[in-house]
Amino acid sequence: MGLFDGILEKVSNHSDVGNLANKMGLDPRVAEKAIAALSIAHQQDGDTAELAAERSGLDLDTVKEIIAQIGGEGSLGQFAAAVAADPARVARLFDKDGDGSVIDDLAGMARGLSGKS
Repeated sequence: MGLFDGILEKVSNHSDVGNLANKMGLDPRVAEKAIAALSIAHQQDGDTAELAAERSGLDLDTVKEIIAQIGGEGSLGQFAAAVAADPARVARLFDKDGDGSVIDDLAGMARGLSGKS
């Protein structure tokens, strides 16, 4: 969880991802994945929460609550910088099948969003 823990302590009332996850009733890995998805989405065109919900698999309301808990839109830039500093570590969060590549997982996610299998 260490990638986002230091930032969380600075920008929110949470000491680490585990603390945030516990407060929200989420598995810490799910919370970390959502923060990573938010960090990536923050740098892209479109609605940050909607993009992160698509990538993380969480519902939009939960993603919006995570945004509020981590300090709002203003703090997402700090999380995005952490992702930019260690993109391989973040990529592993989205590697569902553990094969070392997220390309197949993201393609599968895109097929799921379009209704194709």
